[in-house]
Amino acid sequence: MSKKVKVVAVSGGLQRPSRTLTLVEALIDALGERASIETRLIELGEVGPKLAGVLYPNQLPAEVRKDIAAIESADFLIVASPVYRASFTGLFKHLFDFVDHNALNDVPVLLAATGGSDRHALVIDHQLRPLFSFFQAQTLPIGVYGAEADFENYRVSSPALKARISLAADRAAPFLAPRATAARPQLVAA
Repeated sequence: MSKKVKVVAVSGGLQRPSRTLTLVEALIDALGERASIETRLIELGEVGPKLAGVLYPNQLPAEVRKDIAAIESADFLIVASPVYRASFTGLFKHLFDFVDHNALNDVPVLLAATGGSDRHALVIDHQLRPLFSFFQAQTLPIGVYGAEADFENYRVSSPALKARISLAADRAAPFLAPRATAARPQLVAA
């Protein structure tokens, strides 16, 4: 029996219901149709209040430390954020401020975002991709953006968005594999 791929999904939405969460769940479902995965969903709406005022990792509550550890040990990440003032939210960034800067080296990341209109679609390339490039993660060339018009009652209703989700899952499928622990380089102090 092959080992399940550990997929960690971070939904940057701050409330429920959330179009961002809906998009993340649709991506999880699509990946699950293509590979044997084990998922952990981290919702910023639940984690965010526990991050407020935290400046140092030793101040993080135990449950948030577990979320950070899950992100750092993922075989594959799905990361999605709503667009707020042309970027991801501050709490979204604050969560990733606690992720070790070497932990995501070469980890495949599927980026996604939601916003009020199509004019925000470039947030994936201009905001999310640079953040994960800093981590030296392997961001997939494809991203998934959903505008408000793509959803009805917090469900994906647009055939175009459904097609983008399916295409992203197809393109992600070759990257759905357990991460070799040896693949994580260890830095040596000089």
